[in-house]
Amino acid sequence: MAKVGIRDVARAAQVSVTTVSHALSDTQGSRVNALTREHVRAVAEDLGYAPNRLASGLRNQRSYLLGLVSDEIATTPFAGEMILGAQDAAYERGWLLMMLDTASDRELEKRQISTLLQHQVDGIVYAKMYHQRVGLPAELAGVPTVLLDAVSEDGIVSSVVPDEVEAARAAVRALIGAGHRSIGFITNIDDIPATHGRFRGYREALREGGIEFDPALVVEAVSEAHGGRTAAYQLLSRPERPTALFCFNDRMAMGAYQAAGSLGLKIPHDVSVVGIDNLELIAGSLWPGLTTVALPHYGMGRWAVTRLLDEIEGTEEAEPVHIMFDCPLIERGSVAPPLQI
Repeated sequence: MAKVGIRDVARAAQVSVTTVSHALSDTQGSRVNALTREHVRAVAEDLGYAPNRLASGLRNQRSYLLGLVSDEIATTPFAGEMILGAQDAAYERGWLLMMLDTASDRELEKRQISTLLQHQVDGIVYAKMYHQRVGLPAELAGVPTVLLDAVSEDGIVSSVVPDEVEAARAAVRALIGAGHRSIGFITNIDDIPATHGRFRGYREALREGGIEFDPALVVEAVSEAHGGRTAAYQLLSRPERPTALFCFNDRMAMGAYQAAGSLGLKIPHDVSVVGIDNLELIAGSLWPGLTTVALPHYGMGRWAVTRLLDEIEGTEEAEPVHIMFDCPLIERGSVAPPLQI
């Protein structure tokens, strides 16, 4: 089967070759209107036309390659959504995304960034496993870069992170809305933005609900199931136990389920539980299903690549922007009114 060329598209669309070129490349300053552009693109898609990226790259001095460098997100449960969002955004713009995982090894990271630059990538998405503040590797100096799930210490590159404060407020509001006034918080021991943001959101939601903050209802632990289990057991063993638990993440919430069960308490009849993450393997598998706040991994991955391409292609201003994504509440069966309000 003969390869479809730009002249074939022009003939089928009944427009000039120049118009096809401008419509498919979004040439700035061209006089191709939106209706014609959409018509040309539809015809090109129907014909199976694929632009010659090599020739275009030589003209524009671009490789149409992007790199995504991560620490351990390729091995985490939410990585798939983050990577999918990034890939979708790249594909829709006709770019190819190359992903490399460093396993949190600094020397490996240096080699991998060097490898991407040797392949002449036009920009790099620098992604982290969890929301954190980072110093940009020296190897990225002068390379168009966007941070994914992280912010830079000097703020010199664009970044996208989840709105940790609002995520916690949404979780606690759900409990307050169900009538709870005694809400324990099982939090993380690590000194990271998510820990501080979620603690702030917890306190703000309590204040909004007219509930006095009680430091005795906050327990720190390792942010894994065993940490959540230990912390929940401590809170639920109190003479006046809380009627609800807000957990730093779904793994800790799973531990809270285990602690409640060991004490003969039923969820949500005796205690309500809310988490953060919306890890389907946990939140959707627990019984009853865990009400939780979803972290917007797909949206953040998509935004990071879109922003990077906009900066590379000059469609956005050079000044870095810092975005916080909304985190929606996903309601399942772990929240109910307390036995005594």
